[in-house]
Amino acid sequence: MKDGEIISRVPFPSPNPRVALYLITMWSAGLKVKGLLAEPEGNENLDGFLYLRGGIKNVGMVRPSRIAQFADQGFIVFAPYYRGNRGGEGNEDFAGEDREDAFSGVRLLQQHPRVLNHKIHVFGFSRGGVMALQAGVEFSSIASVVTWGGVSDLTLTYEERKDLRRMMKRVIGGTPAKKEDAYKYRTPLYELEAMKAPVLIIHGAKDTNVTIEHAYRLEKRMKELNKKVETMYYEEFDHVFPPVYNRKTVKELCSWMKMQKADFN
Repeated sequence: MKDGEIISRVPFPSPNPRVALYLITMWSAGLKVKGLLAEPEGNENLDGFLYLRGGIKNVGMVRPSRIAQFADQGFIVFAPYYRGNRGGEGNEDFAGEDREDAFSGVRLLQQHPRVLNHKIHVFGFSRGGVMALQAGVEFSSIASVVTWGGVSDLTLTYEERKDLRRMMKRVIGGTPAKKEDAYKYRTPLYELEAMKAPVLIIHGAKDTNVTIEHAYRLEKRMKELNKKVETMYYEEFDHVFPPVYNRKTVKELCSWMKMQKADFN
């Protein structure tokens, strides 16, 4: 019952003929958690890519087309659904204990026979941005971290998103004023001293789901700690980029990840 150990692997319909998809059940902190694994065709060894989705429950759920899109760039991709989703055990708690599902995803990729030299990159979108940073802090071996429209401060999310407050109070246990430690626990800005991987921040200035202030706070803290950080800010875009620019940005961030290999050792 090791974290990241695969319990079952079932073929899943793929939208891309060059990429095979599998529905995975893995162990994560004693729970059976589901996710999608994407493998490009062939036997070539490739870098691992952990995809951490945004949202909660069915909002922001992993999309097979998105996972296949990243795999098609030359990665073995794993995307956990997070505990409590699609038949998985347990309950999500918004970057609390469910961070273990991200950590188990790293371990799954480390054990994958086609992942090159255990090299893992971590990508987080929206709420997944917090968990990507948490994974980067947890594993000194992570090759790179990318956050796209990513949350970096849970208290800021509570302040900005009135529509999420009821959910956050229920899942986290109260407001930031009453549960300061619980919000700090979910805010990786306080733990970035342990970050070894270079970080790329992608954000649209018109984003109202996750304001660009999250990106600015992350960039500022990384620079204060003399950590490697790069940014791609877009004045004209909001939380979801137009399809043409989305595809372009995917290629650019994947190229950036692969370039980090030179600094990895």
